Amino acid sequence: MRLECYKIHDIAPEIVAGRSQREWMDAFPDRHPYRCLPLTMANSTGWEILCPMDIKIQWNGGPRKEDIKLFTTGDPKAVASFADSHFMRGIVTFHTGHLFRTPPGWGVWVTGPPNWPKDGIAPLTGLVETDWLPFPFTMNWAMTRPGEVVFRKGEPFCFITLFEHKKLEEITPERKAMSTNPELVKEYEAWTASRSDFNSRLATGEEKAMKERWQRHYMKGEKVTGDKADDHQTKRRLKQPKDM
Repeated sequence: MRLECYKIHDIAPEIVAGRSQREWMDAFPDRHPYRCLPLTMANSTGWEILCPMDIKIQWNGGPRKEDIKLFTTGDPKAVASFADSHFMRGIVTFHTGHLFRTPPGWGVWVTGPPNWPKDGIAPLTGLVETDWLPFPFTMNWAMTRPGEVVFRKGEPFCFITLFEHKKLEEITPERKAMSTNPELVKEYEAWTASRSDFNSRLATGEEKAMKERWQRHYMKGEKVTGDKADDHQTKRRLKQPKDM
């Protein structure tokens, strides 16, 4: 398995392994959003492509290319090599500076950094067939209203992860009544009772519940009944890209 990242020019935006931390998560008392393991795992399940410069985007709400203005604190001539308004209508196109190649059947899922809300602009998501594509893709963001948005140097403007897209077509989702799986019903009911009891004790200020503060079944990879998950992860440590 491999992900080949070919720099189109000698200088290209930096690519780093996705980080689990988020400023808005740090800002909470006790940083309690980090108790949500699915959040941190999603944050780090891929690679970030970082802005090589500060970019300020101004959009007046119009549909034309000229209605979007791009500025930087550095050399203004460098802006065109990184960002433009190719699609117009408030959409800003960023160039990754790389051509990516993957094994047969695998594509690159391209989007903004997970759980990284940015006021006034939203990432557009694409799935690219990088197992054959001989030219680069772009990362696009859509302004959600007229105004101004800033991307700082070193901030991720693109997030990529791998996806075996052909396999997805082989899957047939099956909807079933939970009663058809007695073991699952037993485990679900045990969780429901445990959750209700814990929340009740927490609401009344019971000492033990206040000390625990939250239930850790998912974080520990265990069921309320005590059974452990066979393959449970609490950290994602992807390899950093290396120059060849």
